[in-house]
Amino acid sequence: MTPREILSREKYAEIKAADMQTAAELHEFIRNNDDPYMYDKGQRAIMDLKHMLETSVELYGDNVAFMEKPSHKEPYRKISYKEAKAEVDALGTALHARDMRGRRIGVIGENGFGWASAYLAAVCGTGVAVPLDKELRSEEIEHLLIEAEVECIFYTQRFTQLFRDIKAGGKTKLSLFVNLDGGETEAFETARRTLIEEGNELLRGGNRDFLDAQVLRDGMGVLLFTSGTTGVAKGVMLSHGNLCVDIMLSPTIFSVRPTDIFFSVLPLHHTYECTCDFLIPLYKGAAIAYCEGLRHIVDNLKEAQPTMFLGVPLLFENLYRKIWQNVRKQGKEKLLKRVIAINRRTKKIGIDLGKIFFKDITAVFGGKMRQVICGGAAIDPAILDGIKDFGINAIQGYGLTECAPICALNPELAPRSNSAGYFAPGFSGRIDEPDPETGIGEICVKGGNVMLGYYNNQAATDEVLKDGWFHTGDYGYIDKDNFVYITGRKKNVIITKTGKNVFPEELEYLLNRSDLIAESMVWESEGEKSEDTIIVATIRPDEDVAKEMSGGDTSDETLGRLLWAEVDKINAELPYFKKIKKISLRRQEFEVTTSKKIKRFVTENKTGSDV
Repeated sequence: MTPREILSREKYAEIKAADMQTAAELHEFIRNNDDPYMYDKGQRAIMDLKHMLETSVELYGDNVAFMEKPSHKEPYRKISYKEAKAEVDALGTALHARDMRGRRIGVIGENGFGWASAYLAAVCGTGVAVPLDKELRSEEIEHLLIEAEVECIFYTQRFTQLFRDIKAGGKTKLSLFVNLDGGETEAFETARRTLIEEGNELLRGGNRDFLDAQVLRDGMGVLLFTSGTTGVAKGVMLSHGNLCVDIMLSPTIFSVRPTDIFFSVLPLHHTYECTCDFLIPLYKGAAIAYCEGLRHIVDNLKEAQPTMFLGVPLLFENLYRKIWQNVRKQGKEKLLKRVIAINRRTKKIGIDLGKIFFKDITAVFGGKMRQVICGGAAIDPAILDGIKDFGINAIQGYGLTECAPICALNPELAPRSNSAGYFAPGFSGRIDEPDPETGIGEICVKGGNVMLGYYNNQAATDEVLKDGWFHTGDYGYIDKDNFVYITGRKKNVIITKTGKNVFPEELEYLLNRSDLIAESMVWESEGEKSEDTIIVATIRPDEDVAKEMSGGDTSDETLGRLLWAEVDKINAELPYFKKIKKISLRRQEFEVTTSKKIKRFVTENKTGSDV
């Protein structure tokens, strides 16, 4: 079926009956499963995202679905499920009227209800949603628009000039430019509110083009471009079925309640944020509160008082580090550590003193936080355990864009902080060619969440999809209880001259545990003439900690001495082939992807002063 083909009523009914049967079978699989970690079995069958939205409105119509700030000084504006669907229906109806059925609909800009409603209007009956990274350079955005054959673009105000230039260039297929913000639009633009008015007028006249639109579970619903550390973006084709499998299975091992408020801070074009902090809350009747930006996190947490917070390691590491820095400044470090030790013992007999003793600390998270979930990269288990000490459950999960994205997730009731996650029933994992000694090999995953393939790139698809298994490119191992542990990326591994494998991520994890080290990147110096492999660590120190430790002297010589003291401690615990043999001191931040991963392919990221 081509994207713009309309099936006969009989044929479509037949396909949707099969789609519903598939969803119902997954529902029964969940209900009848006896896995000890699968404790929340109250999921409902959904066959596609349109069906998900419709049933959520039926169940939770008056609940708050979205919370956003009109301006920093104004309180959060609340939008109910019914109100949200009404806007989506109006937008979708207007898009149909403007001949956008079956076309590619791009969305770019800051997180907010406007972004969410545009995405839902695209996937729930119009065409294919193409979320785009707002941090990309203008030429990269234009390239992706051309590659994805996008014909309509929704964007926030700051992109007006970019799209004026792109329209003038005439290289894309774009014909409809929709400004998501409420201000006056320029001649080439259409305001979102104009589309809503058009759609509502059509709906009042009985138009049902969008309401009755055909949506196929197995057809491409979303086209996402990866933004990895290699610099090469690939278009990942996800079906409604891929997303619905993740949406139905994931909340079985961690609870999501209609009373929950999710705090949305990561960019929505990332599939981690889009699935876990947008679609799953909508499926479960929860609310989504949008953060205004990183500098407003503390204020927004205090005002929104969320219960669920999804983030990447850097975000939680910074919050956790600031908490302890403030404690130290107040001279209460020893006292807090004593209280934590006591509370760890009392929790074993069912008495949690955290809500009493850690009230000021949990206030940083808004005061009502019950769970944080970390994804996107490995996090120090000590930080997850530290957050748990304050009375907030903290878990991590494992996923990739190609898996919509969830592959494994730590169960809420029995998380293992050193594991990336648990392969719950419905998610399968295995290790390809495991090392006989360590069990480490490439992690492969299988399930209904695995992508359709890479857009217009069959060679790349065949390289990673083999016999139904997706080869992730991640190295690690799986224990006897089906928990997965990540050791590093296949493409990043350093193979020493003696044939040993060294994972830079492992050494970076050890380095970054030091308070002195803000961030690091480990790499192999290929230009060195030596019988041994020279492993180099480029390190950016934490300036505040460095000043404290050095008495204010932050010269290269002094910092080098302090850093080597930290590295020597780490080297003392490592086998010879893994030892860091050179340090490059870096003063400026590393160049990173929009998911805050250091770009390893950028030569400049290796530069610094040898110390």
